[in-house]
Amino acid sequence: MADKDTKLKQRGKLALKIFLMMLWVAVSVIASQLVVGYIMIWILGKDAFVEPVWTAVYTAISYVLAVGLTLLVSRKKVGRRQLGLHGWPTWTDIGLAVIGFLAQLILAAALTALFMFFPWFQEIADQSQDVGFSVLNSGLDRIVAFVSLVVIAPIAEEIIFRGWLYGIMRQKLSEQVSNVAGMIISILLVSLLFGLVHMQWNVGVNVFATSVVLCGLREVTGTIYAGILVHMLKNGVAFYLLYVAGI
Repeated sequence: MADKDTKLKQRGKLALKIFLMMLWVAVSVIASQLVVGYIMIWILGKDAFVEPVWTAVYTAISYVLAVGLTLLVSRKKVGRRQLGLHGWPTWTDIGLAVIGFLAQLILAAALTALFMFFPWFQEIADQSQDVGFSVLNSGLDRIVAFVSLVVIAPIAEEIIFRGWLYGIMRQKLSEQVSNVAGMIISILLVSLLFGLVHMQWNVGVNVFATSVVLCGLREVTGTIYAGILVHMLKNGVAFYLLYVAGI
């Protein structure tokens, strides 16, 4: 009986730690955007955000701050291996990125079709995601927007979610439950949080599916390089359709 009570207390403490980790990540990401945004508005004025260059600066600073705040909470120094950044990208990562990109498209389509059974989701299914760049009038505008959306955002988000959060959560859960259960719970929780921080239901369902695949890629490769490539490819296709093809 004492052993059972001890295990329950340990799992209760673990659940609290995981909840606080997820809360910290959410706060770090959202607060970084708000703080940087309000400071830039105070210094430059609200109209400055119409300019793609300043939007890109805002994006870069907020993501760097979010990564810094996320890593700040770690008691021990976070190494490259813990973040899934050890070694260098390989040809295997590139090949798996192509497979992962197709897999997340299929999974996202399946989940979206499932949610379409709900009337409330049908009403918001066509809502577009606000990525910050409303008008791109020149080649320079497109370049800075591309760097922000296709390079900076994927790298920062993968470090935060599939790197730090998934890496630590996966390790802690696997120590308390079975290895498979720890993996499944970690994938679901990280992906759920990733969807929630996008703060749109239709977008959240899509990125939840993407996160499931990206977490799986980290399991297979041990790094987040393939996930970064998938994320870049996904954002790159969206960038082309939105800002080049005008769809």
